[in-house]
Amino acid sequence: MEHLTALDASFLAAEDSDPHVSLAIGGVSIIAGPVPRYDELVSAFAERIRAIPRCTQILHTHPLDLGSPEWAEDPQFDISHHVYRVALPDPGADAELFRMIATVMQQRLDRERPLWECWIIEGLTDDRWAVLVKLHHCIADGIAATQMLAQLSDGGPGDTFAGNIRAAKEPERPALHVPALSMNLLAWLSGTWHVAVAAAAAAEHAAVGVTELTSSLLSSPPRSSLTGPVTTLRRYTVARVKLSEMQKVCRAFDVTLNDVALAAITDSYRNLLLGRGEEPRHNSLRTLVPVSVRSMKDLHRTDNRASAMLPLLPIDEPDPVRQLQIVHCRMMKTKDSGQREGASAFLLMADTMPFALSAWTIRFLTRLPQRAVAALATNVPGPRSRQKLMGREVLEVLPVPPIALGLRTGIAMVSYADSFVFGITADHDNAPDVDRLSTGIEHAVARLTELSLPRRRQRKGAGTRKPA
Repeated sequence: MEHLTALDASFLAAEDSDPHVSLAIGGVSIIAGPVPRYDELVSAFAERIRAIPRCTQILHTHPLDLGSPEWAEDPQFDISHHVYRVALPDPGADAELFRMIATVMQQRLDRERPLWECWIIEGLTDDRWAVLVKLHHCIADGIAATQMLAQLSDGGPGDTFAGNIRAAKEPERPALHVPALSMNLLAWLSGTWHVAVAAAAAAEHAAVGVTELTSSLLSSPPRSSLTGPVTTLRRYTVARVKLSEMQKVCRAFDVTLNDVALAAITDSYRNLLLGRGEEPRHNSLRTLVPVSVRSMKDLHRTDNRASAMLPLLPIDEPDPVRQLQIVHCRMMKTKDSGQREGASAFLLMADTMPFALSAWTIRFLTRLPQRAVAALATNVPGPRSRQKLMGREVLEVLPVPPIALGLRTGIAMVSYADSFVFGITADHDNAPDVDRLSTGIEHAVARLTELSLPRRRQRKGAGTRKPA
């Protein structure tokens, strides 16, 4: 039987620490009609989940955490316990769909069964329907969950942004290779020395990163309405932008897609707080940004392979271009600080500890109130080409993040074909104005696109100007 890693198990511990929290993640496919028959869908899913072992496995836990939980085949697995059918009330627009998504996602998954559900949602406007796949975060991170969702589509996972990013990405630090024994003693000693120096530098970089993360988590930012206790009820909304528009901003300002997304999130949170009568203060929006450490060969593995960074977003800056520039600089600095390597080293160390010790430590830490981190922003590269399910075109993919640990909002982003979607989950009672976040993000991207036009024209002119 396969054991959960410390990171996988930490999501169970975080859920156990707060009865108001459900740590399931979701993905919604909006599909062109007509809706297939329910029995046809169940039959197709039953066939396709065979390629996803976690869909037929249950958790086996040990008393007193004497061993890490294990995945085992469910001898009583019945797919009818996992595939549900529901219809939206009229008129079946976004408002009704988003309420349904929030209602489904706020309910905890039954740990006596495989930790996933699939909801067939009918009654959308324009002859559309939807599939909501819900699975526990202990099973998969965002990239693995997107791969699972694609596995249910016709033809299985295809070309993805994640795969292209992994294939094109150069390793930031070369792997360490122990030199082979050689008759040339001087050459062998030189190689060994270089390996030792590189290992020491990597360890120092990770240690600095751990210090940075610890300092960030122990900081005491000004109080805001973005953090605090949550209820069991959720709200959900979406911001939709064109991927091509964001790429125009990237080229104009020489920044990354993630920089543009985080700048839009920054501006939206700023306006949200102003609308609540709160001052967006300096260094008050520290944001958890998960970072995938998944290699190409592990792209299709169903598990969690992520590290984290904790950048401060410039919520006090009113100018959108300055926001973008500051976000870019801070993300570069955060990447160089070793936070990502430090978090990875911490998780690696947790996996080498006795499970009881790591489980009790995580359970203790997740029960502590925290105000250092105020937001979550996770970016998941999705399929590049349009998908189909049962011969029907998948029009949109919407991500659904969970909220926990005192965060009252969470934002997940996914790219699909030429769309870039921000899925936003919020506490029902403490964030009734969550729609301001989604509209604010759309407005921020539109404004950056408009402001990038003069730069794009200037660069185009410089590129076509003939020499004197």
